[in-house]
Amino acid sequence: MKKEINSITPACECEEVHADIVAHKRERMPDEEMIYDLADFFKIFGDSTRMSILYAIDGEPMCVCDIAELLGMTKSAVSHQLKILRQSDLITYKKSGKNVFYSLADDHVRDIIKLAEAHINE
Repeated sequence: MKKEINSITPACECEEVHADIVAHKRERMPDEEMIYDLADFFKIFGDSTRMSILYAIDGEPMCVCDIAELLGMTKSAVSHQLKILRQSDLITYKKSGKNVFYSLADDHVRDIIKLAEAHINE
């Protein structure tokens, strides 16, 4: 991220509450449950291993063995992370004989990653 390392966030020195702004924003705020759900959702993206897996399976599905080889991980470690991603509905899988191939659940997952990349690269 392109941020100044030693910058200080400016503090507001006013004592006045802008009631009209607060009221408008209060109406637009999601409920507490949605806030918690969003925070949990973004926690999934907060792990570099899971992010690596999401990049790996984008475009072309991969099986656990291939993901493990690509990322230099054990199959067990990959499987654990895949379970978390599956439970969060970020990935899907298809069975083919004895193999299970994982891919992104939908374009929304790719869009979220691309938007985050664009923000970081600003």
